[in-house]
Amino acid sequence: MISAFALALRQLADPRVVAIMLKCVGIAFLAFAVIGTVSWYALDMVLAAFGFEDNLGESAGAVRGLAALVIILIGGWLLWRIIALAVLQFYADEFVSAVEARHYPAAFARARKLGWQRELRIALRGALRALGYNLLALPLALVLLVTGFGTVFVFIAVNAILLGRELTEMVWLRHAHAADAPLPVSAGARFLFGAGVAVLLTVPFVNFLAPFLGAAAATHLVHRSGAIDHAP
Repeated sequence: MISAFALALRQLADPRVVAIMLKCVGIAFLAFAVIGTVSWYALDMVLAAFGFEDNLGESAGAVRGLAALVIILIGGWLLWRIIALAVLQFYADEFVSAVEARHYPAAFARARKLGWQRELRIALRGALRALGYNLLALPLALVLLVTGFGTVFVFIAVNAILLGRELTEMVWLRHAHAADAPLPVSAGARFLFGAGVAVLLTVPFVNFLAPFLGAAAATHLVHRSGAIDHAP
């Protein structure tokens, strides 16, 4: 697992990988801009509905702006991993192909192309699953907020399960002999791998690279599981 992350880290400088990362980050930031714009107009409506515009007077615009900024920052921290992973899953063929072409050329040549419609379904399914799991865990995370560290553990545990599954499945679907073929990486290994990616998502600035580092590392984990034929 450590070697998989090391190989993934080295490939983040690959021009082809960088191009895909920039494309994914651009789309994710566009989504944040949409969230901010919707938040602004929604706050306008709420303030007007409760008569706050009259009470706040000239400061109403500043209050809306501050509230929208807070929502964008909180939403960005909570939703980055979900949006980035969904975008990455949509470009799974492109991203995984870049890793396989360099390290596993024989398997890359035999890989199945998923097609954009299937990738879109996988991306939407993964995003909804991630959002649902995180929303279910939110009440417990809020209760544990007073402990100072419990919330982080809840976040890591929930996302370890999700990321371990989503990232390895993203690779395996290109090579599985059947649609319902079990993942070649054990549940325990997936959890530890997912926990590593989830921890990286808590580190400022590193969290922007974490989904891509995880996807590249997952490619190595799946290929080194022995379930894929690498014979030329």
